[in-house]
Amino acid sequence: MRPIFFTLTSKLQLMVIPDTEAHLDGHPFISYTYSLFIDRDRGHEEQALDKMSTLHLDKITDPDYLGFVAFEQPANVFSYTAGQHELSIAEVEEVIELLTKFRDNPPFWHPIDDI
Repeated sequence: MRPIFFTLTSKLQLMVIPDTEAHLDGHPFISYTYSLFIDRDRGHEEQALDKMSTLHLDKITDPDYLGFVAFEQPANVFSYTAGQHELSIAEVEEVIELLTKFRDNPPFWHPIDDI
């Protein structure tokens, strides 16, 4: 999936890399994980290529890694796990709000040049 870029009200610029995992533990559910990084390259997607290969490591040492937000289906429960730096509660709430808005609006899923 392509990275998502947005700026929080705290002026923190984020690059969010979506990832999906399906599990079968007696019952199926899907976990939608969004890895959060500081966007140092101002929205250039190329910066995501190196980071995508580290998403499932036990310990991510990238200094721009802010952790991840996981949305669990079907319960729509979410959690935040901090990375090298920790977002404030207000920032986590804003990230979840923005991601929820993104997830609930399929037209946002593809940039205009992809249509």
